[in-house]
Amino acid sequence: MATVVVARQAIDDLTSLSRTHSLPRDTAERVRRSIAQLRDFPLLGAPLTGRWTGFRFLLGPWRWMLVVYRYDDETDTLVIVTIQDARSARAPTTSR
Repeated sequence: MATVVVARQAIDDLTSLSRTHSLPRDTAERVRRSIAQLRDFPLLGAPLTGRWTGFRFLLGPWRWMLVVYRYDDETDTLVIVTIQDARSARAPTTSR
């Protein structure tokens, strides 16, 4: 079972999205439920390419929410690095 770590940046991103998107109070819990499966299946998310090579993403509790993470199989540690709105031009799935 992988250890899941949420980076400070991801927490800040979620806080910002909660504020700017008027998300419900239970948003953090919804995200926790979305990422819980990564403990058992750390490669579940789709791999990213380009400048995001080496990262994977999983959709959060809403289809527009990207939970971006990196998994280190040697240490069996998964780090959630950012949480983004997929509709944004800056989102990790855009090509630049």
